[in-house]
Formats: sequence, structure tokens, C-alpha cells
Amino acid sequence: MTPHLSAGTAMGPRAGARMSPGLALLMWLTAHCSCPQAQGFSQRGLDASRADLWASANTSLLHDFCCQPASHLPQDQLSALIQGMATQQVPLRAWQLSCLANLATRHGLQDDFELHPPNLLLFYNLTQVRETDCRAFTRHAAQGDMELLANLPDQRVALRHTALACLGAPHLRLSASDLLLLGVLVCDMDASRIEAADPRVLENLQRCHRLTTTQQAALNTLLAGGKTVLGPPGSWNLEGLQALGSLATYISSSLWMQVQEAVGLAFFSSTVSTYQAGRLSQHDARRFVTGFLKAKATSLSSRPKRGTGQPCIHGDITAATLHDNLFLVHYDCVQLESCLGNHVLKANLDPLLQHPLPAECQRVIKAKLAQVYPHGVPEDQLRLITSLVYLYSRSEIGQWNITSRDTVVALLASDVALENQTEAVLQKYLDHNGTITSTLLMAIGGSRLCWMSTRQIQAIRPAEFRRAGALDISSCPQSRKDALYTKAREAFGSAQNTANYYRFMRPYLGGAPVEELRHLVQANVSMDIDTFTNLNPQVLQSLSVGNVTTLLGQNVGDLQKARSHPTISSWLRSLNTSALGELGLDRDTAGPTSPAHSTTGTPNTTPWVLHLAPTSGQPGNKAPTSGSPLAHLGYLPLAVALPSGLLGLLYWGTPGPSQDCSWGACTKASKDGAGPAPHAGKLGLVGGAKHLPRPRGRLQAQRTWLCPIS
Repeated sequence: MTPHLSAGTAMGPRAGARMSPGLALLMWLTAHCSCPQAQGFSQRGLDASRADLWASANTSLLHDFCCQPASHLPQDQLSALIQGMATQQVPLRAWQLSCLANLATRHGLQDDFELHPPNLLLFYNLTQVRETDCRAFTRHAAQGDMELLANLPDQRVALRHTALACLGAPHLRLSASDLLLLGVLVCDMDASRIEAADPRVLENLQRCHRLTTTQQAALNTLLAGGKTVLGPPGSWNLEGLQALGSLATYISSSLWMQVQEAVGLAFFSSTVSTYQAGRLSQHDARRFVTGFLKAKATSLSSRPKRGTGQPCIHGDITAATLHDNLFLVHYDCVQLESCLGNHVLKANLDPLLQHPLPAECQRVIKAKLAQVYPHGVPEDQLRLITSLVYLYSRSEIGQWNITSRDTVVALLASDVALENQTEAVLQKYLDHNGTITSTLLMAIGGSRLCWMSTRQIQAIRPAEFRRAGALDISSCPQSRKDALYTKAREAFGSAQNTANYYRFMRPYLGGAPVEELRHLVQANVSMDIDTFTNLNPQVLQSLSVGNVTTLLGQNVGDLQKARSHPTISSWLRSLNTSALGELGLDRDTAGPTSPAHSTTGTPNTTPWVLHLAPTSGQPGNKAPTSGSPLAHLGYLPLAVALPSGLLGLLYWGTPGPSQDCSWGACTKASKDGAGPAPHAGKLGLVGGAKHLPRPRGRLQAQRTWLCPIS
């Protein structure tokens, strides 16, 4: 029978309409974990013939889907869902990809990897890659975004080892065909491999988010050799340099001195335009400008000595001068101080700060602004000096007048303000009766919470904190995580059940005390590895192996993929050999990221043994059973690890009258009839008058859909 979705399920304009089971399940998966209200909505009611709905679904719906209910899709519909995401290039987050990867492996879909999104392959169980598929798998995975593996460092290293094993070892020089295979994986290669690689390695390096210092040196060695498509530096042209993209910002000053002056100036002008158009980050632009101007200064024999009171050589700076993209070439920081009049600065502050000024020049501008505005920069000008905020002290910010939320956003959303500046700017706003709203929190980003004072955090109204949703505070110092956890408890402590509570508290559990974590252990939440790595390391030391195993649940295998993460590595070092054995780990907690395998040192030429799956039809081609101890795999410490709330272990049948579907999570009443488990009612702060209730009845009496907020 075709299910009927009520209007209260927030399904959009189609809510309340009768629809096919395939479409209904799609909407269920993509409506932020909304629960279908109709009875009889079970796997048996799915219409397998509507699998095409997955491939044709709206991209925004697929982007927001909750993957836990997808564990009940038939193989063909799950396959169509994954292929639809590949076709539409849906940008999924790490926890979603991890879930899909494990589901695909469980359903035997991993062998269809060429039809799947490249990012999904990054999370696949590499031990299940067949030897005959090694090259094709690596080539496709190497088109993904390696930054998604931020909390799985050993998985990232294992991908590199897998790729090199496909090439054969030892394999010291990467050929053009090797580079086509390796793709973005080259970004993790050590400098000596890059320097010795085929010159077409530039195409790989262009995809790197950043280069290490040694990789930058290797890049410049390659460029200086003249064997790249650009040729020797003396023959470089504008088009070739522009084709390098942000990679050109790493070119050393010694190489710029060899480039023809006209070509260098033309590229400088185009780079400033790219920066002003927002297509080049401030960090990259300033790195390029600093290196280029250093080369120019070195080549000038008559450069005036640094110091105050130097005469203006190139003429007074005018409004027209500031609109010239070569402004910084004509006026270095000394000449900027000598030739920029205060009246011109006051009238043209915006075009001046549109240039990627070196730090020395920024300090010159700050000093001149102090002369123009001795009692503090006025509010209408504050919104223009975002790139200078990091230079101001608390006392200087204390002279500002900040009355508008827009001013706060302008000053803090630039990602340059540091701890003291953030706190001081917000305090000036609060002193003028401003309030920290959810809109403001979302605009300035979760990282800004790291630098708010404890008092400012306490001043956030719980309702505003709730509306702000999940804010990423993973980079915060522990003291701020502790304060934000307390605020989150105040905001979300009234959750009606553990599923809802965990869903909203997940981003803030980095400040949770050990009592809270032990309560969650008994609540059977199956914490994801991203949340686990963000826990207070000292609190984690108080948890036993049994606590951690239960807390992670089906995600316990991810410890192997993330064993080099500082938080996990620290905890593993505190365990004895027996405890490590319970986790399927050995004493070498450093794993493949130890110095012997460093990406910045001399490459290890010892052949690396890749444990690939046998060919189809042979024993061992099935995925490991989830939750089982992990096998030792040499340099490939990987196994299937199931994400939070995944698969049948977190689902216990179809939602019925006895289940609570409020706040986007569904819980089933326990078998003993004790009502929603593990708890119901309001939650109090740990250590206060109320505590997180312990589960009633048997722990296995409830299964919950958990949709992490991201």
C-alpha cells in the first residue's frame, strides 16, 4: 500500500500528498531525519522498480540526506542512490561518506567504484580492493578531496601506500603515466619524489590545498630546471604563469629575478585583479606579493635605506595611484609612509586596502590611521579595515564605537582577528546593548566561539544557541570547549530523549566531563570518530577500553584508521598490550605516519606489501563482519568501521504508535514496556540537581535513528 506522509513531517510542498514508496523513502532520507508517520512503511513495502528516483533526485535533497535509514534500502536502490550522487556531484560531508562507504561494502557494491563519487572511494575498505582493480581504483579515488580525511590520518596514509603499491616498488621516479594515476595523492608525497618526478607533476600539485616548506623548495627546483611546460624562467610568459593558478604564489624571489620584467609586472597586475575579485585568498596573495617585491628590491641598486623620514621619490600618492594594480610595485612600504598623505588615506581607505599589502605596509597604514583618528577609528571605517584587525590591541579596540551587527561580522568574518581582538570587538558591541544572535553566530563562524570570553559565552541566550545549529568548535582550546559544553547543555538539555540529546550535543561534547561520557556509554549512542577525536584528552584517559568500545559501538574500527590522531594516539599509549589486543591494535601506535614513513623525509625504498582482496569468486572477497576485532594488516591498518547509528544495529523495525518521532529522531519503546528508552523527560546539567538518566531496562531494548548535525 502506498504510504501517506502527513503535513507535519516537513517534507516541503509535496507533504501530505500520496506518493510512491520509492519517492517517499527518498523524502524520508533527505528531510533531516524526519520520521514517516504512517504505519506499514517497511522495507517490504519498497518498490524496487522506482530505483531511478535516486538517480534523478534533486541535488539539494541528496546533499542533506541522513544515511542511517538507507541501511534498509535494497541493493539496487542503494546503488542507484550512490550513482545519482556521482552524476550530480553532490558535495557530501565526511560522516555521510563514511556511512555510504560502509553500506556499499556491506551490499557488495564497492566493486562498482568507477560509478561512484571519488570522495566516497576515499573511505572504502582498501583491503577489499581486488588486485586487478588496484590501478583503476586508485585513479578514481585520486580525484577526491583528501581533506575529508582530516580525522582519519592513517586512512590517508594507507591510500598513498596503496597507490604506490599499485605502481610497484621500489618506484623512485614518478612518470607521466604514474602521475595520471596518482592525481591528488601526489600532494602527500615527499619533496624528493616531487623533485624527481616527470615535469607534468605541476598538474598534480595545482590540486593541493597547501604545500609544505620542502615541497615548495622542490617545486622551485623543478621550475628552475626549465623542463616544465613553462620552460626556463627567462622564457616564461603571462599565459603560462596564469595557467599555474595559485601554484604561482609559491615561486621564490630568486626565480622572479630571472623572469623578464614586462612578464613579471603583467602577472603581478593580473594577480592583484584575481585577489580583488575574490578568486585568490589573502594568504596566497600576500605570499606572492612578498616574494615578488623582495626580488624587485634586491635588483634595485639605488634602493633607499629603510627608516623614518625618507623623502618621497615617486611622487605623492593620489586616488588614481591607488587604483593602479601595480601600486605596490611603485611604492614599497618605506615610500608608502613617505608619499601617502593623511587626507588621501582618509578619502581612499577602501581602494588602498584592496591591495594585498605586506605586513610591514599594513603597520604603516595602522600608524597613519592613528594620526587621522586619534580617538579611535569611526564605525563606518571599521568595516573597511578587516585585514588590519589583528594588529590592534585590546586597549585600542576599546576606543572604537561598535553598534551594528554588520560591523561585528565585517571585523570578525575575515579570519584574521586573534583571541584578544575577537573578545574585545564583541565586548564593545555588547557594551552598546548588542546581543549575540544565532545569525551573528553563524555569520562569524564556530571558530570565533573559541576566542569569546567565558562570560560572553554565558551571555548567549539558549534559544539563539539552538537556532545557530551545529557550530564547529573543534579548534577551540579546552577551556572554551568546556564553557561551550555548559552552554549547549543549557540550550539542549530539555531534549525529549537520548537520540535528540546526542544529536544536538554532539558538536559540543569536546567539553563533556567523564560522567557525561559514561552516561552516553550506557545510552548506546555509537559515537562517530569525528566527535571522539574532539573529546577532552584528559577525560578520555579516564575511560576504560570497555567504555570506549561501547561508546563507539559500530565505529570502533575507525580507531585503526585514526590511530595517529593526537587524541587517539595519546589514549592508546596509555593502554597495555592486552588492552590494545582487545581493540585489534598493536603497540606501534604511530602506525604508517611514523618518521620512517614521513612525507617530508627521504622516501623509504623498501617494497611495501599491499594486502589486496583476492579476485571475485575466491574466499576472502567478502567485507569483514562489522564490530569484529580488526586484523593486523602490516602497513595497511584498515578495516570496515560502521558510522554512528548505522545499519540494523540502530534500527528496530518500523515506526509505530509507540515510537517517539519528535525533533527528527525516532525511538522505539523497550520490550519491557517501560516507555521510551534509555530515558525520557528533561535532562539536567551533569553535576547539578539533575543528571542524564541512565537507561531503563536492557540496553539492547532500544534502537535509535541518529542524524548528526553538520
